[in-house]
Amino acid sequence: MAAEREALVQVRNLKKYFPINRGVIQRHVGDVKAVDDISFDILRGETLGMVGESGCGKTTAGRTIIRLYEATSGSVLVNDVDISKLRGGELRQMRRQMQMIFQDPYASLNPRMTVGSIIAEPLEVHRVAFGKEKLERVQELLRLVGLNPYFANRYPHEFSGGQRQRIGIARALALNPDLIVCDEPISSLDVSIQAQVVNLMEELQQQMGLTYLFIAHDLSMVRHISDRMAVMYLGKVVELTDRDEIYLNPLHPYTQALMSAVPVPDPVIEEERKRIILEGDLPSPAHPPVGCNFNTRCPVAMEQCFEAEPEYREVKPGHWVACFRVP
Repeated sequence: MAAEREALVQVRNLKKYFPINRGVIQRHVGDVKAVDDISFDILRGETLGMVGESGCGKTTAGRTIIRLYEATSGSVLVNDVDISKLRGGELRQMRRQMQMIFQDPYASLNPRMTVGSIIAEPLEVHRVAFGKEKLERVQELLRLVGLNPYFANRYPHEFSGGQRQRIGIARALALNPDLIVCDEPISSLDVSIQAQVVNLMEELQQQMGLTYLFIAHDLSMVRHISDRMAVMYLGKVVELTDRDEIYLNPLHPYTQALMSAVPVPDPVIEEERKRIILEGDLPSPAHPPVGCNFNTRCPVAMEQCFEAEPEYREVKPGHWVACFRVP
């Protein structure tokens, strides 16, 4: 099925380094390699899940893809247009195709603006709708995300966390985008609300033909919503394949350790399962290890892993991995 779809987003050799400056004259002494040479496609109409530990670069990757951060190098093509080279009006026009749902619904909504003004802001900025047409569009978006359209005159503090995230989703949908980057949209919500928000996102995807980059920590939720999954470690994508394949047959040692941590709702299987406990801490992205980024914590590292960086390659159709151990 994935092979039949065209790529909406093509990420090639994308890097995002944050400079480290020191001294009175702010001399450049190094870089934090938040995103370090990643390449993948996001297919039209699919949900690509992106997982990994805190600090591995997931959020930075998402923000760089839609150019909230300027890339250090590399390219991002959306609908075959390289957005890294766009400026001014061309970039402004392209931004209508890309939106983001932020992690914290309490911090991402302006407390001084009404809900109606928050949702209408993209319409005003891009001169899409005014007056009565704008009001009708705001009410339509509120209905779409399961909120009362008459809530448009209320302020964010009058809503719960789940309702606020629905408002954030409505704002992201205002311009009918093709791509939505979802930056851990359910991590700050109660467990009882998380399923409701994820189900809403799936319904909207079917109705509007949306494409999601879904960044999250909850591996079971990512498996539920995603078509394919990308695993990041220290700024690099170490494995990418179909969601079921990555759960049933993970090839990279880091992915195997991650998947061993996912609880199974069967006490017999859970009792027999072997947990892979990684030793040590995540290295600093300012000083990544020589060779494979994972060599300091890898339980099966060999001499080659400390000397050269493994190639990110397609080991079988649709299954990409960066590991010397994988034939």
